[in-house]
Amino acid sequence: MPDYELIASKGCGSAMIEMALELAGLPHRVTLIPYLEPGPGRERLLSLNPLGQVPTLVLPDGTVMTESAAMVLHIHDAAPHARLAPRQDDPARAAFLNLLVVLVGALYPTFTFGDDPKQFGLDESGVSVLRAQTDARRMRIWQHVESLISPAPHVLGRSMSALDLYVAVMTRWRPGRDWFATHCPKLLSAAEAAESNPVVAGVIARNS
Repeated sequence: MPDYELIASKGCGSAMIEMALELAGLPHRVTLIPYLEPGPGRERLLSLNPLGQVPTLVLPDGTVMTESAAMVLHIHDAAPHARLAPRQDDPARAAFLNLLVVLVGALYPTFTFGDDPKQFGLDESGVSVLRAQTDARRMRIWQHVESLISPAPHVLGRSMSALDLYVAVMTRWRPGRDWFATHCPKLLSAAEAAESNPVVAGVIARNS
């Protein structure tokens, strides 16, 4: 079976998809690039994904996927034994889908817009305001997610899912683990539980 190719960068959300591919046991290779730096790597990335974002996943048949939530669901369909998502008849399925979209549709944009506010042509005052507002919105959304998740040990309770892969990576980003310990202890606990899995721990180590 041909390999999947994951185009990735250290410190980015591509780590979640690398974890998912490994847990699923799907043959794959990871192509690391400095995705924001001009050069052959970025040129190829833009030819596959005009948004210029990682992760970008090239399927064995050449199909290109550019959205991590879609990748997670595809990998689950290709390797349901990995249990990245609850089965369709599982009562937890609705909660899984809702939280997955919150993570990628509500939380992720706070980084997209807040990490580099200068890209929008703002003056220094505008840059400062946008960064502060996106940081504040992110913390509010995380606290909302905290109110929705199960007590322990994982986001959905007893079983680890792809949501735990997101949490393991994203709790390392702003506002940082100390903030989560104070304001979102269930999320931090789920992240730490996921990191006890050798696959998750290995990918985090390679992406640090």
